[in-house]
Amino acid sequence: MSFFSINKSFKGGVHPDEHKDLTENSAFELMPYPTEVVLPLSQHIGKPSKVLVKKRDLVKSGQVIAEPDGFISSIIHSPITGKIKDIGKTASVGGRPQEAVTIVAEGEDEVVFMEPLDADSITAELIIERVKEAGIVGQGGAAFPTYVKLMPPKDKNIECIIINGAECEPYLTRDYRYMVERTQDLIIGIKLIMRALGVKRGIIGIEDNKPEAIKMLKEATSHHSEIKVEVLKTKYPQGAEKMLIKVAVNKEVPPGKLPLDVGVVIQNIRTAISVFDAVVKGEPQITAALTVSGFGIKTPKNLIVRVGTTIQQVLDYCGGTNEDARKVIVGGPMMGVAQYDMSAPVQKATSGLLVLTEPEMKHSQETNCLRCGACVDVCALNLIPKDLAKFSKAGKWDEAEALGVTVCMECGTCSYNCPANIPLVQWIRLGKQRVINIQRSKQNVS
Repeated sequence: MSFFSINKSFKGGVHPDEHKDLTENSAFELMPYPTEVVLPLSQHIGKPSKVLVKKRDLVKSGQVIAEPDGFISSIIHSPITGKIKDIGKTASVGGRPQEAVTIVAEGEDEVVFMEPLDADSITAELIIERVKEAGIVGQGGAAFPTYVKLMPPKDKNIECIIINGAECEPYLTRDYRYMVERTQDLIIGIKLIMRALGVKRGIIGIEDNKPEAIKMLKEATSHHSEIKVEVLKTKYPQGAEKMLIKVAVNKEVPPGKLPLDVGVVIQNIRTAISVFDAVVKGEPQITAALTVSGFGIKTPKNLIVRVGTTIQQVLDYCGGTNEDARKVIVGGPMMGVAQYDMSAPVQKATSGLLVLTEPEMKHSQETNCLRCGACVDVCALNLIPKDLAKFSKAGKWDEAEALGVTVCMECGTCSYNCPANIPLVQWIRLGKQRVINIQRSKQNVS
């Protein structure tokens, strides 16, 4: 039986305007070397990294400036050659000030990358160690340290990896460009991840709105029978982990469980490219790849930028914003974060920078819930968003928890589809955070 199939999908979901045509044919550009970078110590999920430098220290590109502070943490390298200007609180793309290291460029760029390794002979243990040394974090949104995902508990039987090439967020074309520009490097990166995990089966999940990438991936995998391409129906949130696993291997991740509980590890396209760069080139994760798009930016692009480059610097490089620009979002329009401070820096997992105009934004008057069930129809996790939002708004945390508020993946399909324009996902996000805090408090007491 072949496990190659076409147009698989899941229940629920929505079809927002894609607008990928703005950048899908724009090859990556390398943005010029910045004069200053700001490096938050928390560019990943888990504990912030521990600073190893002090003010006025001189550093080189690729030099470690912060080390992991715990198991779920990550190394941070200097993206430029220069002098440590400051260590303190700065703006961040998450919206809250964060502890960060500011480096000002000085002198010629000197690079201290790691020694390149042989991708054909490297052992699983060395791959994991190299990924850790390179400071690679996942590019799917959560920015989970990748080396940790390559070390699942011994009681978990990992059967396959799934590479998330869905890129279902509108506007974003970063992963698409990697699939068509670095196809062979991607395949090697996937094989390195498979070797690290000791699995014999790899799957690339890709939506059917990317025919050129599908064609190239089919050709590239024709000589690698252990890697298959699953073509998925274009629908948001097709790239969510649970949706991807369901359509790719027909397994359901139970509430409160992780992909590895059903024998699957998921990695992003850019993550696999980063693993290739770290092993084959010895390059640490000092750059971010992102799509700059929206009708409010003068010249939409796909860019490779040094981590720590500010949003304003990126906007300026793209020609600046149009007069009718109204909002800047980091990430995609469905799950991204609106920005108020353009001095916030690009981080390792930043996938997009959108500049939206009035027509691209949803501005409608909120009304009372119509009890129409539109939010229930599109929820891919079979939740009842209207009730979760109602309990969160009323501070009824026990009821929200009982109804599964912590299961919500905050994809935003409910808000997108609500005819009453209720900010459902925002209320659910608030309730989810409060319930998680209560759960942690109870665990600490016990």
